[in-house]
Amino acid sequence: RYGVALRKGAPMARETFEFTGEGGHKLVGRLELPDGPTRATALFAHCFTCGKDIFAATRIARRLSALGIAVLRFDFTGLGHSEGEFGNSGFSGNVADLRAAAAALAARGMAPGLLIGHSLGGAAVLAAARSIASARAVVTLGAPFDPGHVAHHFGAHVRTIEDEGSAEVQLGGRPYKIARRFLRDIDGATLIHDLPLLKKALLVLHAPGDTVVGIENAAAIFTAAKHPKSFVSLDGADHLISKAVDADYAAEVIATWAARYLDLPAAPPPPPGVPEGVTRVSEADAKGFLQHITTGKHMLRADEPEIYGGTDAAPSPYQLLAASLGACTSMTVRMYARRKGWPLTGISVDVRHDKVHAQDCADCTGSDRIDRFSRKIMLRGALDTEQRARLMAIADKCPVHRTLEAGAKIETEQEFEAMPA
Repeated sequence: RYGVALRKGAPMARETFEFTGEGGHKLVGRLELPDGPTRATALFAHCFTCGKDIFAATRIARRLSALGIAVLRFDFTGLGHSEGEFGNSGFSGNVADLRAAAAALAARGMAPGLLIGHSLGGAAVLAAARSIASARAVVTLGAPFDPGHVAHHFGAHVRTIEDEGSAEVQLGGRPYKIARRFLRDIDGATLIHDLPLLKKALLVLHAPGDTVVGIENAAAIFTAAKHPKSFVSLDGADHLISKAVDADYAAEVIATWAARYLDLPAAPPPPPGVPEGVTRVSEADAKGFLQHITTGKHMLRADEPEIYGGTDAAPSPYQLLAASLGACTSMTVRMYARRKGWPLTGISVDVRHDKVHAQDCADCTGSDRIDRFSRKIMLRGALDTEQRARLMAIADKCPVHRTLEAGAKIETEQEFEAMPA
């Protein structure tokens, strides 16, 4: 019944995932896989008529996969690449699709422990959660308390649908045939009975300024649910979570929160293919500059300020370089003081990076602009003058300091992966 197809030419970390819905239609999704071992699996339900490839679903899924959580996002019946008639599926159809997706993941040995739903998809995961035994935690993003809330999208067509049995409605610039069955299905749907019986951890994420689904919906969901439950405000975000910085923030909050309920290890193990001693940097956003950095079991990020076209979601490369110099300086001084048994109680290092003309640098040669790192070392403790002077001299012996002063040779080789046009 269930099948998984690998999309030709796609990165190995992203697969096309096809399965059969409970209505017998083929449903199509994308499975985002971590570079390393999978710490947990999440199932993501998109917003009303949006599809699996909407920005928020894509961005959050990819960020979670970078944090070690596999994510399946798929098109509900009749949307995107999935078969069937959207106008006949209704809210109960979305819930059935989620159950089928969870069963397909379980058949692959990846039963979802985390359910995430955006907008109406959030209401759907709340309704489906009780029947997905593997799920231990549920997250909603801008979800309505009343699934019938989406009927306002149909406007004046509601009367026509009721009177004539169906009508063509423009949703998101596309025509959909909405049947009377769809209208009555969402009208009869309610979460009032599902929420008190959820018996799973719940995280409610909602933007106070959401003009599509008001913040009062988050309050109603939170109030009806029993503990453990949490609420996090997505300040400044819109309903579709269309800004990268908001989507990344949501993903990181979800991953951190879910770790408590999914028994995730504190940090993902080293991804395969990243040898010992190698730092791998992978582009996270082809339209911006955000980078994922993997080194050993550690995961970092780099970005550029907004004025340079980035999202300012992480330190810039030069800030990371300055941090490296500062960290190495502090470690080197601490190592020496510890070995000597000196009363050094604290160290802090301020590093500033500037581009200056070589003639402005007394110790530099040449006429081109060069990089200058200004370092201020603050020592605390009952140190005498001689000890302080010795520690300052030792600071200049830190390995990163020596590398920057001496310069380095960079050898580059190329690896090319052909992609279909």
